[in-house]
Amino acid sequence: MRKLAPVEEARTIMTEGMEWGVWKWLLEKKRVREIADRARAALDQQEMKVKESWSDDLKIVYNQLVAENGDARRGRKGSKPGTKAGTPKIDPALMTAAKRVKEADDIAYDAHETAEDVFAEAEKRMSTAGAREGARMALEAYDRHEEAIRKAEALAPKK
Repeated sequence: MRKLAPVEEARTIMTEGMEWGVWKWLLEKKRVREIADRARAALDQQEMKVKESWSDDLKIVYNQLVAENGDARRGRKGSKPGTKAGTPKIDPALMTAAKRVKEADDIAYDAHETAEDVFAEAEKRMSTAGAREGARMALEAYDRHEEAIRKAEALAPKK
């Protein structure tokens, strides 16, 4: 996976933020939020681009896994519904590969949400320690998201 400029910018600001005091956090929180939002959007866009390149069968299998867990927000456009006779026959190797990507996606999503929660709590309490922890967790979330994208890329057709 190539490096994404918004993610690298967010990594820089989060790393710097781990050294900031309370006033610096208060002054920079809006800018940090904007940078973090751009980074997450860039990662989401890259993830979608990779998954759109998947075979139709893989898209179907992945979306079935998403639907089984009641996680409709992670489904991907471009997949085709199952046959009228019911669920299509699924290649076990394809299912295993899709499960690995889904698990990595779930870990990445959870890491992002946890970092968001920590930042929100830190802002409410005006806690520098909490903001620093949120920055550390955001860095970890970027790593997890990139890892999930690499797993998805491994299933994309070779050029």
